[in-house]
Amino acid sequence: MGSRASLSDYKLRLAASFDIRVNYDDEYTVSRATKLVELAQLKDGHSVLDLATGTGIVAVAAARAVGAEGNVIGVDISPGMLDQARKKIRAEGLQKIELIEADVESLNFEAESFDAIVCSSALMWLTDIPATLRNCRTWLKTGGLLAFSCYSESSFMIPLLVRACAKFGISLPNCNEPLGTHERCRELAQEAGFDKIDIRTEQFSSYLRRNDGEWQWNGDSNWIDPRGNPLARFSSERLREMRAAYESEIDGLATDQGFWHEITMFLVMVRK
Repeated sequence: MGSRASLSDYKLRLAASFDIRVNYDDEYTVSRATKLVELAQLKDGHSVLDLATGTGIVAVAAARAVGAEGNVIGVDISPGMLDQARKKIRAEGLQKIELIEADVESLNFEAESFDAIVCSSALMWLTDIPATLRNCRTWLKTGGLLAFSCYSESSFMIPLLVRACAKFGISLPNCNEPLGTHERCRELAQEAGFDKIDIRTEQFSSYLRRNDGEWQWNGDSNWIDPRGNPLARFSSERLREMRAAYESEIDGLATDQGFWHEITMFLVMVRK
């Protein structure tokens, strides 16, 4: 399944960024993940693979759905996330969940191993999304379901930061862009050989106060994206200038209610 020694610098930084999220589970993260499990309509006895299981929100919900005759495998690159998942599984007293620390892109399961594969809000972090979708199709049994969630390219504060950096001649990649429209999700699924494609939209958008937006980027050079981190080469002084431009973008959205923070989630269900 691979080892940390074989991970790229990007994957190591990705794992580290999730290792430190000790308060990851909240109403939003739980609701977005469990919604995907509900739509997957898992049955008693199903075998389920949870890609990028994180703290095990999907894995635990899936284990409840498939019962004692089913089984769930959860895979994640972050040992910190998996530690939280193990504590949750022990507290729930669940027996049929196996957790694997590995890079999702290094997995090698037997063909037709799973009735369902679920990936909540994580495909955008992969370096080769088409290859992973093809692998999922191989691992699914005939008629099996792949359910994944992702976000519109205009979600979160990323577009504001992209615009701010563009003023300095920097092309900052938007991690949501590859899966950022219904059309792109559909095309990628079709290219991987899936049919019976169902895409739904859920809104988690809201008005926020100005300071609520600043957590998306605190002015440092740590930018996680599989296509690279152009911020890494800039001085602290230059980054402060970019942050000021970013804050100006936020101020430009201000209304009496605050500023609109879009979170548009796509829920994609496809079958083999």
